[in-house]
Amino acid sequence: MSAAVGAEAAGARSMTATSSCGLAFMWEELLVAASNRLPIVLTLVNRTLSGPININCDHSDGMGARDTGWIQIYAENNQEAYDNYIQAFPIAEDKRVHLPVMVCQDGFITSHAVQNILLEDDEDVKEFVGEYHPEEFLLNPGKPVAVGPYAVSNYSMEAKYNQEAAMIRSKEVIREVAKRFREKFGRGFDFFEEYRCEDADYIMLIMGSAAGTAKQAADDLRDKGMKVGVLKLRVFRPFPAEEIAAALSKCKAVAVMDRCESYNGHGGPLASEVPAALFMKKVNTEVVNYVYGLAGRDFTTETAAGIFEELKDVVENKKQVRQCRYVGLRTREGQ
Repeated sequence: MSAAVGAEAAGARSMTATSSCGLAFMWEELLVAASNRLPIVLTLVNRTLSGPININCDHSDGMGARDTGWIQIYAENNQEAYDNYIQAFPIAEDKRVHLPVMVCQDGFITSHAVQNILLEDDEDVKEFVGEYHPEEFLLNPGKPVAVGPYAVSNYSMEAKYNQEAAMIRSKEVIREVAKRFREKFGRGFDFFEEYRCEDADYIMLIMGSAAGTAKQAADDLRDKGMKVGVLKLRVFRPFPAEEIAAALSKCKAVAVMDRCESYNGHGGPLASEVPAALFMKKVNTEVVNYVYGLAGRDFTTETAAGIFEELKDVVENKKQVRQCRYVGLRTREGQ
């Protein structure tokens, strides 16, 4: 990441990749890249962080870096990962944004999977991404600049405010780039995908590869007459709070699925951010949080179907459900 920071500051379009402990090891430089407003793109193959030592998939690495100032985009499958990379640089390099982008995909589940994907023509991709012409860069002898200087208190807070303002503006840019991508290549969506949510009584909000499992469970239950849907979150940073609240405003209950533990005694990151979004928009939808798939634990269609059935039981029979419950656990919680 230090090499990417130096290259980007010098004026070169830069990209790097990491996973799990590699992301933790570059922690300080993540903050440096974002605060210096460098539009780097990082491939993050999501794997669990120790301990105990484990190399399999969950979102603890990406979620641990959620407040470092990076845009975060998640993929369900290899096609979406490919599509996200093509969109990442136009988002990052937009003059309204100038922030780094983390393109996330699930370790082993997609990174080592053999899947058919549609590769676009190189010239079409080059035209879509465009060339990078930085306004300020170190190797410009006609206009010397400093990158990453010490900032006294009179200036530092304003810099952080401008960084947050850019994150807010990035929502508009993400939508514009997604629209342009759909028009050119015929695929994709902006902040999230709404799968069979139009008339759904019960919705599962989920990120990453497990969304495919949730969709299959939704299809199976639809065949049995149960109105269920899946809201697959693509963009986690900036967090699309207003849009999520609107998407969930008409359902009776939502299962918020965290593939990460925050160790705050209150569940994972989505368990905090989704209910807050609903509360701020005065959306009175029942929310149940589940923790699943940690360190590569399987998430099956049977498990997903059971969660949908439990949501129905919560609404129709007033079943009391423990929040932030681990699903697929081999032993009872609390042991």
